[in-house]
Amino acid sequence: MSEILVNFGLLVLLVISALAINQQRNLFAAVMITGIYSLLCASLFVCLDAVDVAFTEAAVGAGIATILFLGTLAMTSSREPERVSVSWPGLVLVVFIGSMLIFGVSDIPAFGQASNPVQTYLGETYIDKSAVEIGVPNLVTSVLSSYRGYDTLGETVVIFTAGVAVLMLLGRGKHENKTMINKVE
Repeated sequence: MSEILVNFGLLVLLVISALAINQQRNLFAAVMITGIYSLLCASLFVCLDAVDVAFTEAAVGAGIATILFLGTLAMTSSREPERVSVSWPGLVLVVFIGSMLIFGVSDIPAFGQASNPVQTYLGETYIDKSAVEIGVPNLVTSVLSSYRGYDTLGETVVIFTAGVAVLMLLGRGKHENKTMINKVE
């Protein structure tokens, strides 16, 4: 019962922080609340026994993303420009997609049941045969490095590409500033 209350409390705090980010006009405060949101997500993942996902969320969401946001904020204004108006087609699209997502997850089996497909599909095979087939005693390492090797490689490529894109964007700003200085002179 207390676990359910903790999970519900974390979800409520996630919604509150998401609304606070949306309403914040000061971009520095929005970045800080975004970091808090990521830490709340990591805490929720720990409560749901997804510690590896929690570590990733804490490192990337609360750590690296916050640093990148603060670096970007140092090169721009600290206040968001005034809002123009609500985009009604965008609002309708968001409500439609949200409705479809709620409909799509309405028939998901209850969390934690032993008969769920996620528990019965390949779990026993991984547990029983991983040490023999792969030769690695750590189950998580054997799954990530062998069974899901291409998936892990794809994730690594995506993270590397995102890092290169950020570096290119940061370098682009310096190049544009030098060009503007040369034009002024």
